[in-house]
Amino acid sequence: MVRLTDLTEADARHLLAKDCPRFETTPYVAGPPLARRRIAIVTTAGLHLRGQANFDLRDTGYRVIPGEVTAGELVMSHTSVNFDRTGFQQDINVVFPLDRLRELAAAGEIGALGDVHYALMGAGWEPAEIEDTADEIAGLLHGDAVDCALLVPV
Repeated sequence: MVRLTDLTEADARHLLAKDCPRFETTPYVAGPPLARRRIAIVTTAGLHLRGQANFDLRDTGYRVIPGEVTAGELVMSHTSVNFDRTGFQQDINVVFPLDRLRELAAAGEIGALGDVHYALMGAGWEPAEIEDTADEIAGLLHGDAVDCALLVPV
């Protein structure tokens, strides 16, 4: 994780200028125990299947990743020049922990995995610009009976 003090002054100012709204209350939604939850991954690592469109800098869309995907079928087209791909190259579970979730499901620690997972490109846009996409993904997760999303910010 990069610290603000490790960035150039201009990059640090850019990040500090982002609008981060404060919530007056803590949102809370009760759900079933983990052993009964259906979980899907939502990552901002800019992952997609080979053959799907690459992400570009201002891309606010998403890519659908099938639940049966293998690591070798995924490509990363994250556009941030500040993003270190070393972890992804060594172990995709750093940005898309599907293997770990499969292990947890097999051990009965979680209920099941969603049929599909979602990837976005997490750089270049302000939070308000991604709201429609987030609403759409939330509806798709609901339609897949997913009651827990593992958010993997990159």
